[in-house]
Amino acid sequence: MTEAEKSWEKRLAGKPDELTVNFVESLSIDKRLYKYDIVGSIAHAQMLAQQKLITKDEFRQIKDGLIEISEQIAEGRFKFQKEYEDIHMAIEAALVKKAGRAGKKLHTGRSRNDQVATDIRLWMRDRIEILQAKITLLQKALVKSAGRYTENIMPSYTHLQRAQPIVIASYILSFAEQFERDFIRLKNCSGLLNISPLGSGAVAGSTLNLDRKSTSKQLGFSDISYNSIDAVSDRDFCAEFIFDCAMIATHLSRLAEDWIIYSSSEFGFVLIDDAYCTSSSMMPQKRNPDLLELIRGKTGSVYGSLMAILTILKAQPSGYNRDMQEDKVHVFSADDTVEACIDVACAIISHTKFDTKRISAGLDEGFLDATALAEYLVGKGIAFREAHGVVGSLVADCEKQNKKPAELTLDEFQKYSSLIEPDVYEHLGAVNVAGKYVTEGSAGPKQAKEQIEYWNRQLGQR
Repeated sequence: MTEAEKSWEKRLAGKPDELTVNFVESLSIDKRLYKYDIVGSIAHAQMLAQQKLITKDEFRQIKDGLIEISEQIAEGRFKFQKEYEDIHMAIEAALVKKAGRAGKKLHTGRSRNDQVATDIRLWMRDRIEILQAKITLLQKALVKSAGRYTENIMPSYTHLQRAQPIVIASYILSFAEQFERDFIRLKNCSGLLNISPLGSGAVAGSTLNLDRKSTSKQLGFSDISYNSIDAVSDRDFCAEFIFDCAMIATHLSRLAEDWIIYSSSEFGFVLIDDAYCTSSSMMPQKRNPDLLELIRGKTGSVYGSLMAILTILKAQPSGYNRDMQEDKVHVFSADDTVEACIDVACAIISHTKFDTKRISAGLDEGFLDATALAEYLVGKGIAFREAHGVVGSLVADCEKQNKKPAELTLDEFQKYSSLIEPDVYEHLGAVNVAGKYVTEGSAGPKQAKEQIEYWNRQLGQR
C-alpha cells in the first residue's frame, strides 16, 4: 500500500471524503489493542509458514518487523495516522514499510473481522485477570478492617430503619461476599470468551488451508469457534464483561452510599481519612466524602456502557457490521471506570475507622433486641406469630413510656406473658443479643471470627 492508502480503496472511485475518514476511524480508541494485534499477527504468520503459505524467511521478516513496531509503540515513537482507520491497518502499513512484500502477505486468509474479534478477546482475558487481582486486594482490605471489629456491635438496618444488632466485622465482611460473586462472574466470563475466532475470515472462512487450531494453541485459547458467521459477529462476551463491571460498580456504590451516610454528623459511625475527602470552597468546616460520591456517580456511567452495548447488538443482521466498532468505546470505558473505582475504594477502606464509642453510646436505641425477645418466647413454647404479637405490644408500650425492654421489671414483663422468667434479661440489650447468635453465617462475634479465618484462607490461596 502507498502512504495512508486504505486496504479497500481500489474498489471505490476517488479518495474518501475527509468527513468519512474522521467518522470511520477507530484508531484513537483501539490503539490500546496493539500488543494483542501484534501477538495475534505473529501467531497467524507462524501458522501461514507452517502451512507453506509463506516462507520461513518471510515469517522471520514479519515477526522481526512486528516486534520492532511493538517496541516503537511502547516507547512512544510510533506515529498513529487516523487515515489508516484502526490499529490493524496502522500496524500492517508500518510492517509493509519494514518488510516489503513479506508484510503484504500477513493478511493472507485473514480479515479485520476475525482479527479484531481475536484482539478484543485477548485483551479482555488479560483485563479480567487484572480486575480479579484488584478485587482480591479490595477483599483483603475489607478482611483486615473487619479483624479490628470482631467484638464491636453496631445496628443493622432494613428499610434504613434500625433492625438487629450485629458485629461491625460482619457488616464489613458482607461486602467481601459481594465482591466474591464479582470475582466468580469475571472468571465465568473469561471461560466463555476464551475461544479463538481467528481464521474465520470476513464471515465464511477461507479456501486456503489454514490451521486454526495452531493459532488457537499459540494464543492460549482453550478451543476454536466452530461457526465462522457467529465467530466474527459474537460480542456476547463484551456485553457480559460490561455487565460484570456494572455489578462491581453496584457493589462499590452500595458501600459508598453506606459510608457517605455513616460519615455524616447525624450518624458519625465512620471517620474517613482526610486524604480521601475534600472540603468546600465556601464552607470552611466541611469534610466531604467526595471520592465515595464519585464512585456512586460513576456507577451510572458503567450502566450507560451496558445499555449502549446491548443497544448496539440488539438489531444487527447476521455477520459482521460496522456497528461493532463502537463496542470498544464502551468496553474500555467500563473497564477503566471500574478499575479506578476499585483502587480508590481499596484505599478508602484501608484508611477508614469506625467510631466504636459513638456507635456504642446509642446502641440500645431502636429496640434492636425485639426479635431476640420474640425468639426467647419461642424457646418458652410460644408460637412465633403469638410471640411476635406479644413483643409488638410490649415495644409499643415501651415507646409510649420512653423505656427500653431491659428497663422493665419482671412483673411488668409477666403482664405480657406469664412464661417470661428472670433469664429474660440475658436476652436483652444489643451486646447480649449479638453474643447469642448461633446460626452459621450470622452476625455475631463467634461467626465473624470464623468468617475472617475463612477469608484469610480463601484469599491467601490466590
